[in-house]
Amino acid sequence: MEEQLTEIKPLLTNKNARNFQDFDCQEHDLETPHGVLHVTIRGVPKGNRPVILTYHDIGLNHKSCFNTLFNFEDMQEITQHFAVVHVDAPGQQEAAPPFPTAYLYPTMDELAEMLPSVLTQLKVNSVIGMGVGAGAYILTRFALSHPSLVEGLVLINVNPCAEGWIDWAASKFSGWTSTLVDIIMAHHFSTEELTENQELIQTYRLHIAQDINQDNLALFCASYNARRDLGIERPVIGLNEDTVSTLICPALLVVGDTSPAVEAVVECNSRLNPTKTTLLKMADCGGLPQVVQPGKLAEAFKYFVQGMGYMPAAGMTRLARSRTTSSSSIASMDRNRNLNATLDTSSSRALDNQEQPRTMEVSC
Repeated sequence: MEEQLTEIKPLLTNKNARNFQDFDCQEHDLETPHGVLHVTIRGVPKGNRPVILTYHDIGLNHKSCFNTLFNFEDMQEITQHFAVVHVDAPGQQEAAPPFPTAYLYPTMDELAEMLPSVLTQLKVNSVIGMGVGAGAYILTRFALSHPSLVEGLVLINVNPCAEGWIDWAASKFSGWTSTLVDIIMAHHFSTEELTENQELIQTYRLHIAQDINQDNLALFCASYNARRDLGIERPVIGLNEDTVSTLICPALLVVGDTSPAVEAVVECNSRLNPTKTTLLKMADCGGLPQVVQPGKLAEAFKYFVQGMGYMPAAGMTRLARSRTTSSSSIASMDRNRNLNATLDTSSSRALDNQEQPRTMEVSC
């Protein structure tokens, strides 16, 4: 099924794009078994509700990765119901000091294992995770190791595979010397974006080169490049549903249709339980959907949270819908009329239909 969304795109100017401001937030440096984590808390936890826990990608921090989305008007309807905890990977926060010589940066598995300590210290019982790229990998690893702490995941540009992106990205720059900034830009943006969206590209190139400690950034990149395969596999009834390693929480996979991460996200979708997973492909969108299309992502996130049983009264404020037939999802979409129709865990019949991954494509 295709969803057609119309929205007013925010104007991205050099003045406000590099601002990435936090509003009404508290910052903490928390000790964990694998080092100190800088976290930024927005709002106050609401009773037994989960908090929204974010984790950014390489070359970014929580401000440059998520504040365009969380400062967007439509997200306020969501954040009034949930506190938000932004996690910055070690040494990636604004004005982070350099690590000492011979510092051993945590592995991706260790970065995931830092999160339970953070939740304990903040007195948080469970989270809805939102991660981009490396952050999506870390949150997935966290959910696999600590399923009781994760109620749902929004995974943008997630790559479940062990292959390093640096070799792939560097090949795009054959014939001339590429810097770490060049390689990270190729990780985030498609060739078309790099040549056509000059204002966005210049904003993020300057941020990556000037706002992030370059030695610290290289360590985080090396850790991501050395990641192991997530080892997840799609459950098949009667064969491996009791032994397979996979996410047990609902997952919303998000990717722009011109993003360099499309193949990786589709691969991840093929390895997850189709009754708990929605793949959201955004047309006319590249590598940073949370920055370029915050309105669409806010709507998708709202429906995802509604599908989990939260915010039942939330309305469709900016969504213009047109429906077309899809053999794999039209029945369940007609039943629930939201982006989480494929998350109906009570439908064993849907799980039997293993050859039809549940895919939602968004176009504008």
